Amino acid sequence: MIPSRAREPEAMKTTTYTARPIAPPALKELRETDDAGRPTSPFTDTEGGAPLRCCLRRSAPGERIALVSYAPLRRWAAEQGVDPGAYDEQGPVFIHAEECAGPDTDALPFTDNHRTVRRYSADGHILGGRLVEDPAAFDEAFTEAFDDPAVELVHVRAVEYGCFYYEVRRR
Repeated sequence: MIPSRAREPEAMKTTTYTARPIAPPALKELRETDDAGRPTSPFTDTEGGAPLRCCLRRSAPGERIALVSYAPLRRWAAEQGVDPGAYDEQGPVFIHAEECAGPDTDALPFTDNHRTVRRYSADGHILGGRLVEDPAAFDEAFTEAFDDPAVELVHVRAVEYGCFYYEVRRR
C-alpha cells in the first residue's frame, strides 16, 4: 500500500547545505531493477504529490513515476569502500520512470513535515539523529551534526515511515 501523500504546497527552505538527490548512475540502475532485485514497474501518477528523489520535488498528476526499493547507505558505503554492516537498510522511494533534469533549486526540499536528520560515520554507522519539527531548524540540525568531526553524512528521513528523502554530506 502506498502511504497517503501530502497535498499541502511544498515547503522549500533556503540553506547553505546541499540536498543530494539520488545520483544519475544509481537512478539508471533503479529504473531497471531496484535494490531489492525487483524489476521496476513504472505507472502514471494520477494524483500527484509523490516525493520524487531524483529531482527533489513532488510529482504532478499524469507524470510517469516508479516506486522502487533503494539502499542509500549501501550505495554510499560502496563508493567509500566501507561496510555499513547491520546499518545497511533499504526502503521505498519514488523516482521518475524516465531520466529527468534533477533538482531546479538549491533550496531544501520536503521541509513541510517533521523529519529526522540521521547522522552517519565514515564507516557507515549510525551516530544518532535529531527530530526537526520546524522548517527553519534544518540548517541548525545540519550544523550541529557536522560540528561533530565523526559525522560524515546525514540522511533526511520521514518520521512516520522512516523513508529516505535525501542526503547531505560534509562540505
